[in-house]
Amino acid sequence: MARIYAGILGLIAFLTSLAHGMVHGGAAQSVLWIGWCSLLVFSAVGCAIGWIAEQTIEDSVRGQVETELAARDAADPAAND
Repeated sequence: MARIYAGILGLIAFLTSLAHGMVHGGAAQSVLWIGWCSLLVFSAVGCAIGWIAEQTIEDSVRGQVETELAARDAADPAAND
């Protein structure tokens, strides 16, 4: 999930920077440099957000599975043997 978020946010930042530079008539080299820097920064931010989201989902699912297993074990103690 982290790689997906990084790719999406990085690409959006890159394209937005390029569009902004073209609309305001910036020099090609400076527009590409700003776009590249935006891509790197927002990819790192997207990676962090994606990693946090993935950990949150895994913790939630793990908690639900443990709760269901505990309830099943409590309901049928003979199944543990």
